[in-house]
This record gives sequence, C-alpha cells and structure tokens, in this order.
Amino acid sequence: MDINMKRLGFLGGSTVLFAADQLMKTYVEQNMDKGEEKNLTDRIVLRRVHNKGMCLNLLDGEPGLVKYLSLFSAAVLTVIYAIVLAPAGGFWKKKGFALMAAGAWSNTFDRWTRGHVVDYVGFRSKNNKVSSITYNLGDFFLAAGGAAALAASLFSSRKTERKQKIQNKDMQ
Repeated sequence: MDINMKRLGFLGGSTVLFAADQLMKTYVEQNMDKGEEKNLTDRIVLRRVHNKGMCLNLLDGEPGLVKYLSLFSAAVLTVIYAIVLAPAGGFWKKKGFALMAAGAWSNTFDRWTRGHVVDYVGFRSKNNKVSSITYNLGDFFLAAGGAAALAASLFSSRKTERKQKIQNKDMQ
C-alpha cells in the first residue's frame, strides 16, 4: 500500500472517531435530561453532563480561556500529528496521535459550538468521587492515544539503542 494511502487512512480514522463522539454527544443532548442516568451495565452508566472547564472541571469559571486553550492545544497536537505522519513506519505512534487528534478536536468543537463539553459515560464505584466523574469518547481517545504514542516512543527508542549497539559491535 502506498504511504500516502496509509496517511489518509490515519486521517480518515481520526475523522470517523471524531464523528462517533459527536454522534454520541448529540444523542445524549437530544434524548436525556441533565442529571438523568441510564444503566448500560451494572457499573457503566450513560448520563448527560455539561463541562464548561477542562478535565475534572478545571477552570470551569473561565470558559473563554478554556475555549482558547483547547483550540491552541488541538492545533499544536495537529501539527505534531502531521510531523509524525510524514515518515514511513511508526504505526503505533501514528495511531496514538490519530486517537488524540480525534479526542482533542471533538472536545474543542464542543467548546466552540455548544459552549461546553458534553460528557456522558460514568462508572459506578464504591468511591463517590470516582463515581461522580463523567467522560466522553473523546476523553478515552485522548488517554488511549497518549498511552499508545508514549509506549511507541519508549519502545522505538529502545529498539534504536539496540540497533546502534549492534552496529557498533559490527564496526569493531
């Protein structure tokens, strides 16, 4: 497969994930009341929460600042994503950035169009603080993408170190 087709596949994947999160947010907005909960499983609930701040309501009293910080962060992430997409190889790093871009732009889109981020997935726990936190798919994409990109970077640097050691031994 041509490298440009692979790049388009990553970009298309980000677009599909962005759309999936936006569809879920729209469903929740249209079909649930604020504070309403629906059990998906005994531990997972669907609920409608509006977050004007960032993670865990950080800066929720500064929605304008959050909006611009979100836009800036998503833009920087997109530039890095474009740089990561350029060379051949690095599947997991590219996949990680594809996930992060989808999540970042979905939440940024919410902030600019709705004035808040719609969160809708909660987890029941014995800890009330944990139970009160609500997420959206974009949040999961950001977390999973960050983990994938970090792991890919760690393992690729170790792989590079091993190759250099082997090359150095061959030269001696």
